Amino acid sequence: MITLGDSISEATHRRVRAVSARLAARAPAGVVDVVPAFASVAVHYDLATMQFDGEAPPYRQLTDALREVLADVTDDALPPPRVVDVPVCYGGEFGPDLDGVAAHHGLNVDDVVRIHTGGDYLVYMVGFMPGFAYLGGLSEQIATPRRSSPRTAVPAGTVGIGGQQTGVYPLESPGGWNLIGRTPLRIFDIARAEPTLLVTGDRVRFRSISLEEFHEQSAGS
Repeated sequence: MITLGDSISEATHRRVRAVSARLAARAPAGVVDVVPAFASVAVHYDLATMQFDGEAPPYRQLTDALREVLADVTDDALPPPRVVDVPVCYGGEFGPDLDGVAAHHGLNVDDVVRIHTGGDYLVYMVGFMPGFAYLGGLSEQIATPRRSSPRTAVPAGTVGIGGQQTGVYPLESPGGWNLIGRTPLRIFDIARAEPTLLVTGDRVRFRSISLEEFHEQSAGS
């Protein structure tokens, strides 16, 4: 585990991306997977494929190799983030908690939608389930605590708010976030060359669409 900070921030996130990019390009022998998180990068390795040099324990040899590879890494050369447009049909059967979020903040539903679609969201990490992107950048005006009683089944594509984060459920699953809408996009599709629509470092913009548009886009996806 490579720890790069002690808080969720864009500066720490850039370090996480820089380390992940360097390891993707120059991983030491034996590294089989690199998993970025909010403030750390997990490095998975396989002893059977490591190249041993000397009598030091394998873990020590790996950490020495990682330090060498990462010695001069900086976040200066990161490519500009990809911007992903996510259409959302808010409220109704797709967003059963939208009224509750509005009431919690003394707003009306249109205000919540306006604030949510006005945000510029950063994918800090992907976890919990395949394709679930934790998005930072939610306005304090609509940040809402998770539900006290989670639902047993949240449909794929549902957009939710959980505390100071927002996100889209990529697959049907249990969930305790406040559900405010649904996107016709397939956030995770194992049949695609790149199954996960959103990846660490992406910027996400939500866009409100009508129920008719939702069904039209669902039929075409």
